[in-house]
Amino acid sequence: MTSETITAHASGTWKLGDLPVNRVGFGAMRLTGSAAFHHGAPSDRNRSIAVLRKAIELGVNHIDTAAFYFSALRSANELINTALAPCPDGLVIATKVGPHRDYQGDWATSARPDQLRGHVEENLRQLGRDHLDVVYLRRMRQDSIAEHFGALAELREAGLVRHLGISAVEPRHLAEARAIAPVVCVQNRYALDRPDPEADELLRLCGEQGIAFVPFYAVAGEVGEQGATAAHDEEVLAVARAHGVSAAQVRIAWTLHQGPHVLAIPGTGNPDHLAENVTAGALRLTADELARLNTAREQAG
Repeated sequence: MTSETITAHASGTWKLGDLPVNRVGFGAMRLTGSAAFHHGAPSDRNRSIAVLRKAIELGVNHIDTAAFYFSALRSANELINTALAPCPDGLVIATKVGPHRDYQGDWATSARPDQLRGHVEENLRQLGRDHLDVVYLRRMRQDSIAEHFGALAELREAGLVRHLGISAVEPRHLAEARAIAPVVCVQNRYALDRPDPEADELLRLCGEQGIAFVPFYAVAGEVGEQGATAAHDEEVLAVARAHGVSAAQVRIAWTLHQGPHVLAIPGTGNPDHLAENVTAGALRLTADELARLNTAREQAG
Protein backbone atom coordinates (compact mmCIF):
# COMPACT_ATOMS: atom_id res chain seq x y z
CA MET A 1 0.00 0.00 0.00
CA THR A 2 1.39 3.39 -0.98
CA SER A 3 -0.32 6.58 0.09
CA GLU A 4 0.87 8.32 -3.09
CA THR A 5 -1.34 6.17 -5.32
CA ILE A 6 -4.36 5.42 -3.14
CA THR A 7 -7.22 7.91 -2.94
CA ALA A 8 -10.47 8.04 -1.02
CA HIS A 9 -12.21 6.37 -3.96
CA ALA A 10 -10.71 3.07 -2.78
CA SER A 11 -12.96 3.15 0.29
CA GLY A 12 -16.16 2.82 -1.72
CA THR A 13 -19.12 5.19 -1.75
CA TRP A 14 -22.38 5.85 0.06
CA LYS A 15 -25.11 8.45 -0.39
CA LEU A 16 -26.11 11.09 2.12
CA GLY A 17 -29.59 11.47 0.75
CA ASP A 18 -28.92 12.17 -2.92
CA LEU A 19 -25.31 13.21 -2.32
CA PRO A 20 -22.70 10.49 -3.09
CA VAL A 21 -19.57 10.56 -0.92
CA ASN A 22 -16.48 8.42 -0.59
CA ARG A 23 -16.55 6.45 2.64
CA VAL A 24 -13.31 7.96 3.92
CA GLY A 25 -13.96 11.62 4.61
CA PHE A 26 -12.29 14.26 6.73
CA GLY A 27 -13.11 15.58 10.19
CA ALA A 28 -12.21 19.26 10.61
CA MET A 29 -11.95 19.31 14.40
CA ARG A 30 -8.16 18.90 14.43
CA LEU A 31 -7.52 21.64 11.85
CA THR A 32 -7.56 24.36 14.48
CA GLY A 33 -4.89 23.17 16.88
CA SER A 34 -2.72 20.39 18.26
CA ALA A 35 -5.84 19.20 20.06
CA ALA A 36 -9.51 20.04 19.68
CA PHE A 37 -11.26 23.21 20.84
CA HIS A 38 -9.23 25.19 23.41
CA HIS A 39 -6.84 22.31 24.12
CA GLY A 40 -3.29 22.44 22.78
CA ALA A 41 -1.63 25.10 20.64
CA PRO A 42 -3.35 26.82 17.68
CA SER A 43 -2.44 25.32 14.32
CA ASP A 44 -0.28 26.83 11.62
CA ARG A 45 -2.79 28.46 9.27
CA ASN A 46 -0.96 27.69 6.03
CA ARG A 47 -0.45 24.07 7.02
CA SER A 48 -4.14 23.62 7.80
CA ILE A 49 -5.11 25.13 4.45
CA ALA A 50 -2.63 22.82 2.73
CA VAL A 51 -4.16 19.79 4.49
CA LEU A 52 -7.63 20.69 3.23
CA ARG A 53 -6.45 21.14 -0.33
CA LYS A 54 -4.50 17.87 -0.16
CA ALA A 55 -7.63 16.10 1.07
CA ILE A 56 -9.49 17.20 -2.06
CA GLU A 57 -6.57 16.06 -4.23
CA LEU A 58 -6.80 12.64 -2.54
CA GLY A 59 -10.46 12.28 -3.43
CA VAL A 60 -12.02 13.28 -0.13
CA ASN A 61 -15.47 14.71 -0.89
CA HIS A 62 -17.07 14.64 2.58
CA ILE A 63 -15.92 17.11 5.24
CA ASP A 64 -17.39 17.16 8.73
CA THR A 65 -17.22 20.48 10.61
CA ALA A 66 -19.03 22.83 13.01
CA ALA A 67 -19.02 26.52 13.93
CA PHE A 68 -17.92 25.52 17.44
CA TYR A 69 -14.72 23.98 16.05
CA PHE A 70 -12.34 26.81 16.87
CA SER A 71 -9.22 27.47 18.92
CA ALA A 72 -7.78 30.74 20.19
CA LEU A 73 -6.70 31.73 16.66
CA ARG A 74 -8.33 29.35 14.18
CA SER A 75 -11.84 28.56 12.96
CA ALA A 76 -12.39 25.29 11.08
CA ASN A 77 -15.18 26.78 8.98
CA GLU A 78 -13.13 29.82 8.05
CA LEU A 79 -10.19 27.59 7.06
CA ILE A 80 -12.47 25.46 4.88
CA ASN A 81 -13.93 28.54 3.22
CA THR A 82 -10.50 30.04 2.57
CA ALA A 83 -8.92 26.82 1.33
CA LEU A 84 -11.72 25.49 -0.84
CA ALA A 85 -13.83 28.39 -2.14
CA PRO A 86 -15.36 28.19 -4.62
CA CYS A 87 -16.66 24.86 -3.36
CA PRO A 88 -15.45 22.02 -5.63
CA ASP A 89 -18.13 20.12 -7.52
CA GLY A 90 -19.28 17.10 -5.55
CA LEU A 91 -17.89 18.23 -2.20
CA VAL A 92 -20.34 17.60 0.65
CA ILE A 93 -19.88 19.64 3.82
CA ALA A 94 -21.70 18.46 6.92
CA THR A 95 -21.95 20.62 10.01
CA LYS A 96 -23.52 20.38 13.47
CA VAL A 97 -25.73 22.74 15.44
CA GLY A 98 -26.98 22.78 19.00
CA PRO A 99 -23.86 23.18 21.16
CA HIS A 100 -22.42 26.67 21.61
CA ARG A 101 -19.06 28.09 22.73
CA ASP A 102 -18.58 31.72 23.70
CA TYR A 103 -15.78 33.95 22.45
CA GLN A 104 -13.50 32.78 25.27
CA GLY A 105 -13.97 29.20 24.08
CA ASP A 106 -16.04 28.07 27.05
CA TRP A 107 -19.09 25.88 26.50
CA ALA A 108 -22.23 27.95 26.92
CA THR A 109 -25.92 27.07 27.08
CA SER A 110 -26.94 24.96 24.10
CA ALA A 111 -29.43 26.37 21.62
CA ARG A 112 -33.16 26.44 22.13
CA PRO A 113 -35.19 25.35 19.09
CA ASP A 114 -35.87 28.98 18.17
CA GLN A 115 -32.12 29.70 18.18
CA LEU A 116 -31.15 26.98 15.69
CA ARG A 117 -31.73 29.23 12.68
CA GLY A 118 -29.02 31.52 14.07
CA HIS A 119 -26.67 28.54 14.37
CA VAL A 120 -27.41 27.52 10.78
CA GLU A 121 -26.90 31.06 9.50
CA GLU A 122 -23.59 31.36 11.37
CA ASN A 123 -22.35 28.22 9.60
CA LEU A 124 -23.57 29.60 6.28
CA ARG A 125 -21.70 32.86 6.87
CA GLN A 126 -18.47 31.20 7.95
CA LEU A 127 -18.51 28.70 5.09
CA GLY A 128 -19.58 31.24 2.49
CA ARG A 129 -22.52 29.10 1.37
CA ASP A 130 -26.14 29.86 0.50
CA HIS A 131 -27.25 26.48 1.87
CA LEU A 132 -25.79 23.68 3.97
CA ASP A 133 -25.50 20.18 2.48
CA VAL A 134 -26.02 18.30 5.73
CA VAL A 135 -26.81 19.58 9.21
CA TYR A 136 -26.73 17.37 12.30
CA LEU A 137 -28.73 18.18 15.37
CA ARG A 138 -26.24 17.46 18.14
CA ARG A 139 -28.29 16.34 21.14
CA MET A 140 -27.21 17.95 24.38
CA ARG A 141 -28.68 15.49 26.89
CA GLN A 142 -32.31 16.51 26.33
CA ASP A 143 -34.78 13.64 26.67
CA SER A 144 -36.69 14.46 23.47
CA ILE A 145 -35.23 15.93 20.29
CA ALA A 146 -38.59 16.46 18.60
CA GLU A 147 -38.83 20.23 19.05
CA HIS A 148 -35.23 20.90 18.06
CA PHE A 149 -35.33 18.54 15.08
CA GLY A 150 -38.65 20.02 14.01
CA ALA A 151 -37.03 23.45 13.91
CA LEU A 152 -34.31 22.12 11.61
CA ALA A 153 -36.94 20.42 9.45
CA GLU A 154 -38.51 23.84 8.92
CA LEU A 155 -35.15 25.24 7.81
CA ARG A 156 -34.85 22.32 5.40
CA GLU A 157 -38.25 23.20 3.94
CA ALA A 158 -37.08 26.82 3.63
CA GLY A 159 -34.07 25.72 1.56
CA LEU A 160 -31.31 26.63 4.02
CA VAL A 161 -30.50 22.97 4.64
CA ARG A 162 -30.53 20.11 2.13
CA HIS A 163 -30.35 17.06 4.40
CA LEU A 164 -30.62 16.37 8.13
CA GLY A 165 -28.77 14.15 10.56
CA ILE A 166 -28.70 13.56 14.30
CA SER A 167 -25.76 13.14 16.65
CA ALA A 168 -25.09 11.88 20.18
CA VAL A 169 -28.42 10.10 20.27
CA GLU A 170 -30.01 6.91 21.56
CA PRO A 171 -31.86 4.49 19.27
CA ARG A 172 -35.24 5.92 20.32
CA HIS A 173 -34.23 9.35 19.04
CA LEU A 174 -33.77 7.99 15.53
CA ALA A 175 -37.40 6.91 15.40
CA GLU A 176 -38.46 10.22 16.94
CA ALA A 177 -36.59 12.21 14.28
CA ARG A 178 -37.72 10.06 11.34
CA ALA A 179 -41.34 10.69 12.29
CA ILE A 180 -40.67 14.40 11.61
CA ALA A 181 -38.36 14.46 8.57
CA PRO A 182 -35.94 12.18 6.68
CA VAL A 183 -32.66 11.40 8.47
CA VAL A 184 -29.70 10.68 6.19
CA CYS A 185 -26.98 10.17 8.80
CA VAL A 186 -26.34 9.46 12.47
CA GLN A 187 -23.10 10.54 14.14
CA ASN A 188 -22.24 8.92 17.47
CA ARG A 189 -19.11 8.02 19.33
CA TYR A 190 -17.98 4.57 18.22
CA ALA A 191 -14.57 2.95 18.35
CA LEU A 192 -12.76 -0.38 18.37
CA ASP A 193 -11.70 0.03 21.99
CA ARG A 194 -15.07 1.32 23.21
CA PRO A 195 -17.72 -1.42 23.40
CA ASP A 196 -21.18 0.13 23.47
CA PRO A 197 -24.33 -1.99 22.97
CA GLU A 198 -26.44 1.13 22.37
CA ALA A 199 -24.11 2.33 19.61
CA ASP A 200 -24.10 -1.19 18.14
CA GLU A 201 -27.90 -1.05 18.01
CA LEU A 202 -27.81 2.32 16.25
CA LEU A 203 -25.31 0.93 13.77
CA ARG A 204 -27.67 -1.94 13.03
CA LEU A 205 -30.75 0.26 12.72
CA CYS A 206 -29.00 2.64 10.36
CA GLY A 207 -27.92 -0.24 8.14
CA GLU A 208 -31.47 -1.59 7.96
CA GLN A 209 -32.89 1.83 7.13
CA GLY A 210 -30.28 2.91 4.58
CA ILE A 211 -28.91 5.66 6.84
CA ALA A 212 -25.22 6.51 7.06
CA PHE A 213 -23.56 5.81 10.42
CA VAL A 214 -20.68 8.23 10.98
CA PRO A 215 -18.54 7.43 14.06
CA PHE A 216 -16.51 10.13 15.76
CA TYR A 217 -13.36 9.53 17.83
CA ALA A 218 -12.89 6.21 16.00
CA VAL A 219 -9.13 6.83 15.96
CA ALA A 220 -8.86 9.03 19.05
CA GLY A 221 -10.38 6.36 21.27
CA GLU A 222 -10.64 7.13 24.94
CA VAL A 223 -8.53 10.31 24.75
CA GLY A 224 -11.24 11.90 22.60
CA GLU A 225 -10.74 15.58 21.91
CA GLN A 226 -7.14 15.46 23.11
CA GLY A 227 -6.05 13.70 19.90
CA ALA A 228 -5.30 10.19 18.64
CA THR A 229 -4.75 7.49 21.23
CA ALA A 230 -1.37 5.83 21.64
CA ALA A 231 -2.86 2.98 23.70
CA HIS A 232 -3.54 0.18 21.24
CA ASP A 233 -4.58 -3.36 22.06
CA GLU A 234 -2.04 -6.03 21.15
CA GLU A 235 -4.45 -7.46 18.59
CA VAL A 236 -4.57 -4.09 16.83
CA LEU A 237 -0.79 -3.91 16.80
CA ALA A 238 -0.50 -7.48 15.51
CA VAL A 239 -2.87 -6.77 12.60
CA ALA A 240 -0.98 -3.55 11.86
CA ARG A 241 2.32 -5.43 11.72
CA ALA A 242 0.83 -8.07 9.42
CA HIS A 243 -0.23 -5.43 6.90
CA GLY A 244 2.71 -3.07 7.36
CA VAL A 245 0.46 -0.22 8.41
CA SER A 246 -0.13 1.90 11.50
CA ALA A 247 -2.50 1.05 14.34
CA ALA A 248 -4.57 4.11 13.42
CA GLN A 249 -5.03 2.74 9.90
CA VAL A 250 -6.27 -0.56 11.34
CA ARG A 251 -8.77 1.31 13.50
CA ILE A 252 -10.10 3.18 10.44
CA ALA A 253 -10.28 -0.03 8.40
CA TRP A 254 -12.12 -1.84 11.20
CA THR A 255 -14.60 1.03 11.35
CA LEU A 256 -15.32 0.79 7.62
CA HIS A 257 -15.71 -2.99 7.88
CA GLN A 258 -18.71 -2.54 10.19
CA GLY A 259 -20.99 -2.06 7.20
CA PRO A 260 -21.20 -0.42 3.76
CA HIS A 261 -23.22 2.42 5.34
CA VAL A 262 -20.41 3.34 7.77
CA LEU A 263 -18.41 6.45 6.93
CA ALA A 264 -15.06 7.37 8.48
CA ILE A 265 -14.17 10.99 9.25
CA PRO A 266 -10.64 10.87 10.72
CA GLY A 267 -9.26 14.31 11.42
CA THR A 268 -5.72 15.63 11.37
CA GLY A 269 -3.70 18.76 10.85
CA ASN A 270 -0.75 16.72 9.56
CA PRO A 271 -0.50 16.13 5.78
CA ASP A 272 1.36 12.83 6.27
CA HIS A 273 -1.31 11.53 8.63
CA LEU A 274 -3.95 12.66 6.14
CA ALA A 275 -2.43 10.48 3.42
CA GLU A 276 -2.25 7.52 5.82
CA ASN A 277 -5.88 7.97 6.83
CA VAL A 278 -7.04 8.02 3.22
CA THR A 279 -4.91 4.98 2.43
CA ALA A 280 -6.66 3.05 5.21
CA GLY A 281 -9.77 3.01 3.03
CA ALA A 282 -8.05 0.44 0.82
CA LEU A 283 -7.04 -1.84 3.71
CA ARG A 284 -8.99 -5.10 3.62
CA LEU A 285 -9.03 -7.11 6.84
CA THR A 286 -9.53 -10.86 6.78
CA ALA A 287 -12.43 -12.58 8.52
CA ASP A 288 -9.97 -13.96 11.08
CA GLU A 289 -8.51 -10.53 11.76
CA LEU A 290 -11.95 -9.03 12.20
CA ALA A 291 -12.91 -11.82 14.58
CA ARG A 292 -9.78 -11.24 16.65
CA LEU A 293 -10.40 -7.50 16.80
CA ASN A 294 -14.06 -7.97 17.68
CA THR A 295 -13.16 -10.37 20.47
CA ALA A 296 -10.66 -7.86 21.86
CA ARG A 297 -13.35 -5.19 21.73
CA GLU A 298 -15.80 -7.36 23.66
CA GLN A 299 -13.18 -8.12 26.26
CA ALA A 300 -12.43 -4.41 26.67
CA GLY A 301 -15.92 -4.03 28.11
